[in-house]
Amino acid sequence: MNSEDPSVSTAREIRADIPFPESRPRRSTLRIASFNIQTGITTASFRDYLTGSWRHLLPTSHRQPNLDRIARLLRPFDLVGLQEVDGGGTRSRRIVQTRYLAEAAGFDYWHNQVNRRFGSIALHSNGLLARIPPTSVYDYKLPGLPGRGAFLARFGENERNALYLCVLHLALSRNGRLKQLAFVGELIRGLPHVVLMGDLNCEPHSPEMKLLLQRTDFCDPVCELKTYPSWRPHKMLDHILVTPALKVEHLRALDFACSDHLPIAMDVCLPPPLTSLLESDLPA
Repeated sequence: MNSEDPSVSTAREIRADIPFPESRPRRSTLRIASFNIQTGITTASFRDYLTGSWRHLLPTSHRQPNLDRIARLLRPFDLVGLQEVDGGGTRSRRIVQTRYLAEAAGFDYWHNQVNRRFGSIALHSNGLLARIPPTSVYDYKLPGLPGRGAFLARFGENERNALYLCVLHLALSRNGRLKQLAFVGELIRGLPHVVLMGDLNCEPHSPEMKLLLQRTDFCDPVCELKTYPSWRPHKMLDHILVTPALKVEHLRALDFACSDHLPIAMDVCLPPPLTSLLESDLPA
């Protein structure tokens, strides 16, 4: 866990069954987001995966401006889970992208979890940006082929009255995802206040999601938001799930073309045991 002392991009709704206001509805509301940023690479078609594949290994002049755009987008949020961030490889000019986004967007706390290394070229990571100080953050390697991970952050001193945030990026294979979600289900079983977010690489009605919902107390997704591919979204691969004590007030996907995935955002109303977490100055 790391701490630093330290205009929102225009976004229209793709689909928002629960409308999302620009301002915070009430002080008990926590604004959260999840975004697979593809290390700051813009992808506008499947052809770009081939013609722009070099950008996954080499520096590009477009990566830094894209990170600045992402930072502006994330400024209104309290907690952000990131996937496909670079942890300081040569392709990103040694910049730990989670730290850079925290500083550029004014987050006091950040955490970077490196899950896969390609020498000094690329350090594939998950990331956390937070305005609330985490009490603890634990990193976990997910089962299956190496290179996939999750972390569990706790906010609050009392374990039973704390908020838990699990950020993860699942495997491409269904068999791998089944093993990984079974592992995560055991990790958070019995915790009353949990948010799970990330690129799960599966849709809401998949066997993997059904397994997770059967083994945990997570509520069914409140609506289906298409997040992939960003230029013509028709799949919901990115998710934010909450346990019943956390009330979802607003949810949307953001049309923000800065990756091959769209970010998703949610307003969550915290129950009384957790409202003390929001006593610090948060953006209005």
